[in-house]
Amino acid sequence: MNITGTIDRPHTHDPKKQAPMTSSPSEPFGSATHDVTITGANDSRQNRNREMQLIPEALARAHMQERRREAEAEHQAVRLVAARRMQRRAERVSLRARRALAMAVMQ
Repeated sequence: MNITGTIDRPHTHDPKKQAPMTSSPSEPFGSATHDVTITGANDSRQNRNREMQLIPEALARAHMQERRREAEAEHQAVRLVAARRMQRRAERVSLRARRALAMAVMQ
């Protein structure tokens, strides 16, 4: 039993060894689908099939890149808030030290 492959499970991964796409007998001879038996059309069909199979992978990759960018932006925002908090704390400590020094000089 000779089973040809499907799009999801091709019989072979080599596009040159795959069977060319032929027109069905119900279509009239000379219709637009007859031109797909040309080698360039087979190559473009194979590339289009491969691109169609890789679309979910490309979408997942783009989604992960977007999530990584969002996480980095959130991480940067958290660091900025922490830096501002530490700066305010340092300013309060500095002001407290100045007051203590002024009190020591006054006595």
